[in-house]
Amino acid sequence: MELTKTVQEIVEDLLAKLEVTGSVEVTTDETGAYRVRIETEETGLLIGHHGKTLESFQLILGIIISKKIGQWVKVYVNVGDYREKREETLMHMAQRAADRALALGRPVELSRLSPSERRIIHLTLSGDERVETESVGEGDGRMLLVKPKAS
Repeated sequence: MELTKTVQEIVEDLLAKLEVTGSVEVTTDETGAYRVRIETEETGLLIGHHGKTLESFQLILGIIISKKIGQWVKVYVNVGDYREKREETLMHMAQRAADRALALGRPVELSRLSPSERRIIHLTLSGDERVETESVGEGDGRMLLVKPKAS
């Protein structure tokens, strides 16, 4: 419980340095990861284009927290309900890509996704017997292919 308070103070301090006002709630999940929820009027500033700023904020926060408590910990940051809405959007995108791949009879490319976003697509389509997914490429050029399963 003490570490949760420390994590909350670190988040609040970082927000203050960014001159962002809002409330912070920190919990831990069953894996021991810290779940940080930030409620603020300045959601766009913290989320950024396609969540890029949020991903960076989460990475930096993870590093700061890990150094402060002396061990590596996973930190998930959510601003408002952005992650839930984004996950829902990605699930719909996955379904549309699967339908398109089946209709066209060839792979459909999904690019410019973060590793966590690609994971959501993989998981969403893992139960669909008609298609398979594969990540290909390197670095920023990495993309996800949704392709019809050979019958």
